[in-house]
Order: sequence, then C-alpha cells, then structure tokens
Amino acid sequence: MNASGLLKDKVILVVDDEVDVLDTVEEILDMCLVYKANDFETARQYLMSYTYDIVILDIMGVNGFELLKMSVKKGFPTVMLTAFALTPEALKKSIKLGAVSFLPKEKMSELEEFLEDVVRMAGKPVWKKLFTKLGPFFNKRFGPDWKKQNKFFEEFEMAIAKEERE
Repeated sequence: MNASGLLKDKVILVVDDEVDVLDTVEEILDMCLVYKANDFETARQYLMSYTYDIVILDIMGVNGFELLKMSVKKGFPTVMLTAFALTPEALKKSIKLGAVSFLPKEKMSELEEFLEDVVRMAGKPVWKKLFTKLGPFFNKRFGPDWKKQNKFFEEFEMAIAKEERE
C-alpha cells in the first residue's frame, strides 16, 4: 500500500486552541475525515460521542493532558502536537498517560509521515521510531544530555529495546 493510502479515509480528531493550526492539520490530512475542536468542552463532547482512528491533541490552551486521559480510556491512539509545552517533562507525562507519539509543531510538515507510523503500528506507541527521527531535534532543543538528566528516559529506552528483542 502506498504511503498516502495508509491514512486514506481515517477519521481524525484534532484539538488545538489555534484555529490556524487546526486548518493546517486539516490541509495536511486532506485524505482523512478530520474533526476539529478548539476548546476542551467541544473536544470532550467529540471524544465521548464518536470513534476515531487517531486523536491529535495540543497540550496548552485545551487542557490536553485531561483530554489525553479520556482519549486513551476510549482506546484511541493519541498523538500530542505541541509548541509551548515542548519540554522533557511534557514528553514524559505524555508517555506515562498513554500517548503513542509526541510531535513538535515545528515538525508539523512531517505530520502525515508520523501518523502513517501510528497506522503501521496499529495504534501502538511509536516511541522508538520517534526518538530515532527526532533525536537530533530533541537534543538541540533540550540539550545533549537531557535523557541522562531524567532517569525515566534511560529506563524507557531500555524497556523499548527489551520489547524489540522479545
């Protein structure tokens, strides 16, 4: 199946308080059926009322972590897309709450590729692939020793490597 075919007709919920981000994501994902919400309450209603192949959440401005909990509870593969909350702490919290990926808005032009990874993995986390692709970006943004400063990330990467071997 060709790459764009992986996302064809997927039902996606995108939540962001910035309307231009919602419109950009809808444009990038023109092969999908995209639902958009720009506030917590609308997003909550959508999450409770419909089924999605993928949910994309901003963190700040829409209470993204609370929405992440709801989305994961409903069984929707959820990707965090953020600019202002682009920190190791937000990444760690996203992982712990069950997000399958975490994408900086600066990399939004690569959104389709990242979502294709989520589809290929049948909605399971794509952290190894994400860290491989965005490792240099995170190192530049967070500092070269950001993982060593937080034992969680070292243990998390070891767990991913162990899963791969099994």
